[in-house]
Amino acid sequence: MTTNGITPSEEDIHALRAFNRFYTRQAGVLGPYLSSDLSLTDVRVLYELAHPADGAPTATEIARTLGHDNGYLSRILKRFEARGWLLRTPHPRDGRQSLLSLTQAGLDAFAPLEGRSHAQAGDMLAALGPSERDELMGALSTVRRLLDDSVVKEEVKELETKDEVTFRGLQPGDIGWVAMIHGAQYFAEYGWGRDFEILAAQVVIDFARDKDPRMRSWIAERGGERVGCVFMMRGRDDETAKLRLLCLTPGARGAGLGARLVDEVLAHARAMGFKRLELWTHSCLTAARDIYGRRGFVLTESNPYVAEGGIELVGENWEVEL
Repeated sequence: MTTNGITPSEEDIHALRAFNRFYTRQAGVLGPYLSSDLSLTDVRVLYELAHPADGAPTATEIARTLGHDNGYLSRILKRFEARGWLLRTPHPRDGRQSLLSLTQAGLDAFAPLEGRSHAQAGDMLAALGPSERDELMGALSTVRRLLDDSVVKEEVKELETKDEVTFRGLQPGDIGWVAMIHGAQYFAEYGWGRDFEILAAQVVIDFARDKDPRMRSWIAERGGERVGCVFMMRGRDDETAKLRLLCLTPGARGAGLGARLVDEVLAHARAMGFKRLELWTHSCLTAARDIYGRRGFVLTESNPYVAEGGIELVGENWEVEL
């Protein structure tokens, strides 16, 4: 959370702490939670397993979501496993991780807890009149907006609807922009040097010179500004197309635009009759790798190498059958 540099008063600090103590008593989180033998943290972990945001999560993802230490979370998961509540499935792309889900016994154990939590919230609201509930809902929204940066980010995402982003093909001036955005961003975020910018420039120049009508580019614009790009080019053979140069500006991230661009390439490759789509990326580009994995791409080859400036990287080849 950012700060305006003004130190809060002791009275304000005591008031916030007093509210925390009040609400923990109201919610009943100081002892066994929801009349069970589980703590609030245990139930929160169960909730993440029962309601995964996008597919079965890993322990690392749950720890990041809840802000827990990995070791602490590991002990909770081992307790769940001992009770027969937890199922571990090998991760298809990372041998060091497992995908976590609840067994039927775990779902059965969680269901009454969720029901009691829902009933408890309903009882608290039932004691209030309609105007009081509206006042409470407004206050809760204000608290979240002021104290949680992620709420602000979600509000920004809601404003950035799909209708505000448009796609078009390559136009004069775009070649330089694609090379610049790759060079500037990857240098700022990963320290990659001029060689990578030259590579990006060469790829987009090769695309512009290719007269094959099946190949296509997507430049994403929002409010008249370029905010992302991706290209579909020739692959290793006549049945294979290649996804190249997926990139978003920092302000365009987090709203699903990268996934939309990849989906555009997948749909076009299928429409053009290609049998597979391949791509080259790096192991450190976790957000892009996650997009690819969720769309069926499979890692086929990894090649460690030393880039400009002595930076150690792992290049990866991925592909998906269409």
